[in-house]
Amino acid sequence: MRLSRPVAFIVTLCACLVLAAPLCGCGSKKKKPGATVAERIKKAKADKTPGGPARELVKVARSQFKNGDRSGAIKTLAEAKASIPEDADAVIFAPRLVDVASLYAELAERKPAKETLDAATQLAKRLEDPVTRAQLLSRIGVVYGAKTGGLGDTGTAKKRLEEAATAAGEVPERFQAQALAAVALGYANAGVAEAAKKMLADLEAKARALEEPRPKAEALAAAANVRARSGEKLEAVSLLEEAAKVAKGIDSHANRTYALLAVASAMKAAGENGSAADLIKLADKAANSISDPEQQKEAVREVRAAQNAAKG
Repeated sequence: MRLSRPVAFIVTLCACLVLAAPLCGCGSKKKKPGATVAERIKKAKADKTPGGPARELVKVARSQFKNGDRSGAIKTLAEAKASIPEDADAVIFAPRLVDVASLYAELAERKPAKETLDAATQLAKRLEDPVTRAQLLSRIGVVYGAKTGGLGDTGTAKKRLEEAATAAGEVPERFQAQALAAVALGYANAGVAEAAKKMLADLEAKARALEEPRPKAEALAAAANVRARSGEKLEAVSLLEEAAKVAKGIDSHANRTYALLAVASAMKAAGENGSAADLIKLADKAANSISDPEQQKEAVREVRAAQNAAKG
């Protein structure tokens, strides 16, 4: 069963997982050594899911980078990109290209980052679904525009985000809040605050008009995130309280998990770290209650990423 479209802002949360050290002394069990980088790369390449090798190789590369092996990370990223076929399915592989480009940007590898973003943009423009197209072009715009961890290329970021806004305008009314949320948050994360603020009134009105709770909570959280980044703390907190109430009332464990994480991310951006931590705990509980094993695995992975980011 496919989940409803998650808003792209969740994807960006990541940091190192801090594990508690085992107690020393008699009777304590020794931890088995983890897989070597070579073993992880081999396993990643053997992944049979569509886009799996690229996704898993990016994870290995990120781990290498965090452990100080920059050259190894660059080499693994090149393998991740090479695993994506030229005639790739845009729905599956365009997000993977953005993952690769994002890490290239963090590594300050500007040329391969731009080349990969160009390839991702071409795939994104082939997407028939305007919501997905708006979300993906917004992600691309963020990688181009972000001053920290991005390329700091505001001009190209604006072009991609304008294309995302155009896609959002093609979206049926019931999904417009989702698309607008992705674009507004994209503008904010790319450092184009004024464009983000111009979208807020429309976004907030459409978010409140939504009946489906998950996209409603996510859209309100996106609006709050933009408010917070614009220095409008009181307005942001008010929106976050509204979003949190909606998220907590969602029946589906999977949808509740993602909605809570979206609100928690916006809480953190607003400096409400305690409230963010509380929502992440609720998301953890919801994720572990998901009955479908694959959905549970993916949701728990997102929760762990949020927990890691909260520690950063």
